[in-house]
Amino acid sequence: MKLLSVNLGRPEAVPYTDQPDGVTGIDKRPVDGPVRVAAPGPDGASGLAGDAVCETRHHGGDDQAVYAMAREDLDAWERTLGRPLANGMFGENLTTEGIDVSGALIGEHWAVGPEVVLEVTSGRIPCRTFQGHLGEKGWVKRFTERGAPGAYFRVVRPGEIRAGDAVRIVHRPDHEVTVALQFRAVTTERALLPRLLAASGALHPEALAKARTYVEKYGTEQTA
Repeated sequence: MKLLSVNLGRPEAVPYTDQPDGVTGIDKRPVDGPVRVAAPGPDGASGLAGDAVCETRHHGGDDQAVYAMAREDLDAWERTLGRPLANGMFGENLTTEGIDVSGALIGEHWAVGPEVVLEVTSGRIPCRTFQGHLGEKGWVKRFTERGAPGAYFRVVRPGEIRAGDAVRIVHRPDHEVTVALQFRAVTTERALLPRLLAASGALHPEALAKARTYVEKYGTEQTA
């Protein structure tokens, strides 16, 4: 299990973002050399030095400091779309190999390279900017239906990372709430929301609030 690339974005003006200034950092490209990773703060942007996160209402901050996508998922989309997808094309900071990123547990800890430790918090919710960047009709719906969103992370221990670094799972929590399940619960299968409470200690606050609100309104009935 390793990093194939570390990807950073620069602010770019585009016609397809909801940002008032029309600027996005979604077009992330692989970089050489080490990149510093640290918690950006609750109102900060990216956890990677030199990476642009322009839409901070729904991106960035401590609970979404780093975004990872499996190369295997990009390869599957290449076959579906019939076009090449470079590392970073989905706006991910980390493109991994040998890891089922969407199958990671909420609260799972990854050691990346010799220093950095990251904690899984949630899956990525697709948006209009993502669809515009890909240039694929109906992309938000298609991405959601596949249910392999990649994972957001908090920074537990800062440090430097680079392409080729090994990735090790150093902690797996005692529950069964995966990123994929969390994503389905907050998008297409709201009856799954009560199950997210088993991961409440590490879950992204927005997802946790949705789960608690659902339970208050409907109780704890849930489906598999």
